[in-house]
Amino acid sequence: MIPAQNVKNASYVVLGVGRSGLSAAAALKAGGAKIWCLDDNINNLKKAESLGFICTVPDKINWDIIDVLLVSPGVPHHYPRPHVVVAEAIKNGVAIDNDIGLFFKSMGSADWSKYDAIPKIVSVTGSNGKSTTSALIHHILQCENRPSQLAGNIGKGVFDLEPLTDGETIILELSSYQTEVANSLTPDVAVFTNFTPDHLDRHGGIGGYFAAKKRLFVSGCPDRSVIGVDEFEGQLLAQELADHLHDDRIIRVSSSRRITNLGWTVFANKGFLSEYRKGKQVASFDLRKYSALQGSHNHQNVCAAYAAVRTLGVGPNSVKKALASFNGLSHRSQLVAEIGGVVFINDSKATNVDSAMKALETFSQVRWICGGQQKEEDISRLNNVLGNVKKAYIIGADSVNFSSQISCDFEICNTMERAVKTAFEEAKEGETILLAPAAASFDQFSSFEERGEAFVSEIKNLILQ
Repeated sequence: MIPAQNVKNASYVVLGVGRSGLSAAAALKAGGAKIWCLDDNINNLKKAESLGFICTVPDKINWDIIDVLLVSPGVPHHYPRPHVVVAEAIKNGVAIDNDIGLFFKSMGSADWSKYDAIPKIVSVTGSNGKSTTSALIHHILQCENRPSQLAGNIGKGVFDLEPLTDGETIILELSSYQTEVANSLTPDVAVFTNFTPDHLDRHGGIGGYFAAKKRLFVSGCPDRSVIGVDEFEGQLLAQELADHLHDDRIIRVSSSRRITNLGWTVFANKGFLSEYRKGKQVASFDLRKYSALQGSHNHQNVCAAYAAVRTLGVGPNSVKKALASFNGLSHRSQLVAEIGGVVFINDSKATNVDSAMKALETFSQVRWICGGQQKEEDISRLNNVLGNVKKAYIIGADSVNFSSQISCDFEICNTMERAVKTAFEEAKEGETILLAPAAASFDQFSSFEERGEAFVSEIKNLILQ
């Protein structure tokens, strides 16, 4: 655990004591802060109490003595309406922060003189591909025998990291929920994978969502910014950050076009990754042979991870070697099994239209398991990529509405069990059964991970039959 710094005798209210909230509370306690814990979930409060934290209710908070309200990612800060405790903090002029901001402040106050090589922080945000990109960066550094740890929106809470060692790299995956609140965001390298509409109700629209992502780059002024420019928002961000056309503090990344006329670029074209600096190619290699990284979306992730580690001094040949041993992440285009020539792919993390579209474009002859709790998105956009879909098997609470917007053969299955069983009964050798929901999971599952595990469980049942 890493203790919070410069918090001794300061008074904190920690709102939301799930994984990240408990981790932050423990770090504050270790740093000598005074803490009161709040949560709408009674079970979370009981767990916090069992760990020795003082728990209370909103009506008993004396805001006159509180210095900071620390909020967990799931707590609404602005939209669709602020949590009642957040509203009270704003009314009383109390500072609001989260564990990410507290972490960066603690790192900023660390005694760097004890290190021969100062540790670095790489932060990754974007709409899709954050986890895979973060895990790839971590994997490449591990293959180089460089000390590194992975945390944030993936793996462990930031304060659950081990104390930093000489020359270590910390890789943080950061969601828009985390970047919108953090008072301090000062990574050495910041990565923007891509931008597609998501969480719009939480951010008050697409402008608020973009602003939340943008804060990582404009608040702390990272030494290097890796920007995916396949969408307008990425192009705009890169243009706003760059001082001039060949500013190599900005590395533009693409999986849809060649970019050879700017300062520092990394792109994937026809399955090959290329790196250009000042108009000259400095590296190129074939991505198509890496089975865990198929599809343009994964090529985009590789380009972003490649660019990030290049800023850390890792060579192209080292990256190529590391990619060969990367097995991918669960629930993200994960190869689960092959039964009788039918392949099963678990992409439960494809919770929005754009991520599902990329998954559908990757595979041919698809039997598509989709649906769930529909987001504020235009499902009909999926029709642009349904040419490879033999049939859709729709699950979840919004299955009727979902089915009315897609233009392919479909069957409303409601449950994962029925969807997997029916899809397999109808599948032929050479086809792919793909779970790419294009919807949230909370109507039937606690998370996209649980939904993916249900998919895998049903496949195991098929194997046992």
